[in-house]
Amino acid sequence: MFLKLPLTSLRAFESAARLGGFKAASEELAVTSAAISHQVKALEVRLSTHLFERTGQGVRLTSDGQRLYDQVHMSFIDISHSLDSLQPHVRQDCLTITTTPAFASLWLIPRLGEFYRRHPSIRVRVETSNEVTDLLRKSSVDIAIRCSVREYPDLHQLPLMQESFCAYSPSGTIERDDSSPIELINVHWRTPSSILIDWEHWLIAANRSAWLNKAILREYDDEHYALQAAISGYGAVLASTVLVADSVARGLLKPCRPEIRLPGARYIAVCIPGRERKSPVKEFMDWLAQEALAAESG
Repeated sequence: MFLKLPLTSLRAFESAARLGGFKAASEELAVTSAAISHQVKALEVRLSTHLFERTGQGVRLTSDGQRLYDQVHMSFIDISHSLDSLQPHVRQDCLTITTTPAFASLWLIPRLGEFYRRHPSIRVRVETSNEVTDLLRKSSVDIAIRCSVREYPDLHQLPLMQESFCAYSPSGTIERDDSSPIELINVHWRTPSSILIDWEHWLIAANRSAWLNKAILREYDDEHYALQAAISGYGAVLASTVLVADSVARGLLKPCRPEIRLPGARYIAVCIPGRERKSPVKEFMDWLAQEALAAESG
């Protein structure tokens, strides 16, 4: 039944498509670039279609090539996982999560204790990066958690919390008098390009735009450090309602004018379709959904 499957050509094609070029594929598979080109050409002849467009910068997938890559890559991932499951030394209770450093430190990791209590046999590995991980190309990652306004039609999506941005300080007020400027903690929030989060927009919404002219802005490029600075009394911070939730629950920060909110994006968890029904991804997704519901209702 499978005798005529061109497995060598498919492996060469998958590698070139995933890595974005014949040279990179040749290095991964330890063959020459000419060999990769020959295998891809043989596959194109067999299918009577072009899989790559040759450009001055290299190659890029055609629409037929993209469709084939999606199917072949997923099939190779399934085969790889099937082989791993038969190796006794490979733990099947390991889960790799990727998310942003801020979400990991301020929301996910403080709650992982409850997940471990419910599922003591599952080991979770958390990778952090502000770069978006392509799960279709990086099979070592099981779940990605991101804050986004876009849809991911090729992935299974679990909506989590809707984010907005409010001002916070230890006292719940923004202190200012005529003799002293207002102290504001400014952090460069990594939000989708269509969403603008800054003090200027918040102060305009609060009808206090004139305050910005005499404000002292304390700059931070990390959300965690910005919240710690606000807790230490260095000024009010404009923060994500999701990421600040634990500091508010512990009484370390209070919202200032909570009715004034800047809209944000939504946190979602994504995985390769079909994996959401398999352990341990299923257990983690179910737990995430419960924690997100509790966070939004709380």
